[in-house]
Amino acid sequence: MKYADEFRDGGRAAALIAEIGRLLAQGAAARRRPVRIMEVCGGHTHAIFRYGIEGMLPDALELIHGPGCPVCVLPIGIVDDCVALAERPGVILATFGDAMRVPGSAKSLLQAKADGADVRMVYSPLDALALAHRNPEREIVFFAIGFETTMPATALTIRRAAAERIGNFSVFCNHITIVPAIKAVLDSPDMRLDGFLGPGHVAMVVGAAPFHFVAEYYRRPLVIAGFEPLDILQSIWMVVKQIAEGRCQVENQYARTVPERGNAAALRAVTDVYELREFFEWRGLGSIDHSGVRIRERYAAFDAARKFALPHARIADPRSCQCGEVLKGVIKPWQCKVFGSACTPDHPQGALMVSSEGACAAYYQYAGLRRSQAGAA
Repeated sequence: MKYADEFRDGGRAAALIAEIGRLLAQGAAARRRPVRIMEVCGGHTHAIFRYGIEGMLPDALELIHGPGCPVCVLPIGIVDDCVALAERPGVILATFGDAMRVPGSAKSLLQAKADGADVRMVYSPLDALALAHRNPEREIVFFAIGFETTMPATALTIRRAAAERIGNFSVFCNHITIVPAIKAVLDSPDMRLDGFLGPGHVAMVVGAAPFHFVAEYYRRPLVIAGFEPLDILQSIWMVVKQIAEGRCQVENQYARTVPERGNAAALRAVTDVYELREFFEWRGLGSIDHSGVRIRERYAAFDAARKFALPHARIADPRSCQCGEVLKGVIKPWQCKVFGSACTPDHPQGALMVSSEGACAAYYQYAGLRRSQAGAA
């Protein structure tokens, strides 16, 4: 298939759904609960709801929405650090749009902007570097977030800033890695998962190889999936087929884009600029070993965490907000006590309602669920 409409063909979708149902029916007598498959990536979550995929699937299959949304796992303390940076005299803080609305303990970056801080939305770290060129009298700080998907762009921008000797540009680095998060989910005593849809965008950079531990050590099938409706349905079918056949492998449905060993040039840039942190704090998942990266000493001049004094406070989420349980797949978004009432896209209490990839935002936008309906459910 070459064109978008081919990946959205209703007849092919119906055939895949029927085959998924047939495979599930084969083992239904031996199971006491639905087969549970986690889609790790928030992009998959939104595609599933946008195209109504979850409602088409048999009741014997349950999709669990995972922690693969970088904005959603930002702890409040990091947001507060960003607000502190933005409110420093002479600083322009640049970041992606989703990050501007994540609530901190007192305010979001968007609220800080309304209060007079110079916070600007950019589409890439190179846009932030361009701000440094245009504003030599100001300190430009880029708030860098994202999984391995966005790490190379930040790394290449830092290398360019170093080559050009740009002294007023730095990066507040909060890039994270997906493999430790998947491991943390698998190690959680609350989790009972039968398989995974692997994150296609991350795999474009790192390849399929880093996910083999899921099959080899945890005995769960994982299929790296694309983002069109037939990509997702075919990937679900591939996971269910492995379960039906008693296999546990990593398969690559998204082979048209994802190489086995990843993007060599991108990985070289990542290795050159970053090193693993010993610990990194995730919202809802807590501190996970070696799950984040920091800027290496050779590029210390471009590290905002070294350049500026930051609060570095650890702040708990509001008690009413259950983002952590949703991130781990323990509850569905509509089961959160404040979903659709105190927490909405206009007035989010948690990051999962803010991000364009957040599970709560997906439920709210596409599933037609509001608090009254959630209570009825």
